Amino acid sequence: MFSAALEKWLLEKIGAKKKDGSYKTERVIAGPQGVEISLAGPAGHALNFCSNNYLGLSNHPKIKEAASRALESYGFGMSSVRFICGTQDLHKELEDAASRFLLTEDTILYSSCFDANGGLFENFLGPRDAIISASLNHASIIDGARLSKARRLVYRYDDAANLEARLREAEDSEIKVVATDGVFSMEGELAPLAEVAGLCEQYGALLVVDDSHAAGFIGENGRGTAEYSGVHEKVDLFTGTFGKALGGASGGYISGKREFIEWFRNASRPYLFSNSMPPPVAAGAIEALEIVSGPEGADRRRQCMENARYFREEMKSRGFKIKDGIHPIVPIMLGDARVAGGMAESLLDEGIYAAGFSYPVVPEWTARIRVQLSAAHHKEHIDRAIAAFEKTGRKFGAI
Repeated sequence: MFSAALEKWLLEKIGAKKKDGSYKTERVIAGPQGVEISLAGPAGHALNFCSNNYLGLSNHPKIKEAASRALESYGFGMSSVRFICGTQDLHKELEDAASRFLLTEDTILYSSCFDANGGLFENFLGPRDAIISASLNHASIIDGARLSKARRLVYRYDDAANLEARLREAEDSEIKVVATDGVFSMEGELAPLAEVAGLCEQYGALLVVDDSHAAGFIGENGRGTAEYSGVHEKVDLFTGTFGKALGGASGGYISGKREFIEWFRNASRPYLFSNSMPPPVAAGAIEALEIVSGPEGADRRRQCMENARYFREEMKSRGFKIKDGIHPIVPIMLGDARVAGGMAESLLDEGIYAAGFSYPVVPEWTARIRVQLSAAHHKEHIDRAIAAFEKTGRKFGAI
């Protein structure tokens, strides 16, 4: 029964979050995702700088047309899991398209990448095995590892020597798995995959890379951080999402060796017990992969990376603290959660939508505003954002 004591506890916890600046509010978008968005309420229109829409595909006409055709031909949803009566030819087509794009043997679809990571480890790792996880990994990798009975070790995300020390600790394990994000989404930093892959090869460990914030736009062909690092063929399993650069809707995947994928179809609990991807979403993702694999995708990748380069250089020249890198995730480091929250509100008053992040999403006293560039941003959009940041940064003493 919901008691007065529980209500009091909840209200106190919520109040504490509001007081320390870590309370999360949700802005309601009254229209499609894009560079210019309409926000419900008094905020009105704003330029969007906090979306994972890296290639600007979330409202692409070809993707919408593909989804609309699938809605008419295949219906709204499957009302079932894959192995009962939830598999359509669209799902197999998407798995084949993802495998071709990632140069892997097979792919399995999930409702989200959170589910993919949650269903990856527990079905083949036991108490004699070890998972060695990068320190800044996404919550889904952390939770997926916790579901496993394997021994869990953590290494500093950017320190190869620290990873090697953990691999030595785990040398007596039957199966060793190193799991890392390809891009650490709160930092905008790419994992040092060349070094990580070399150590995995040396110590006989499997390498799992979650490339959610890289698939489609990092690397010459957009295959992600492993392609960028020159070690694509050394990754045993990729996980990722269609909910960011690859169309921006939803759905996740694991892609890799055929035997692994076959086993996951028979043993991965989120796959076995979750509804199939809706047909319109699957069709949209197929079209997104087609775009990303062609000339338009190459053009959008170049524009996205140029926008990131320009924004980074201009913000640094104005005195903002930004980590070096190439990724279109650009965290503006502020430290104090109240400063991050206050600046985000002031930026919205200037017509710039960029979200502040604070504990527990990031460590205490590392609060920041995370800016995300898109291929759809024009230079005038970026210049407006830079001017707004400079104005609010001076107001809050950030520069």
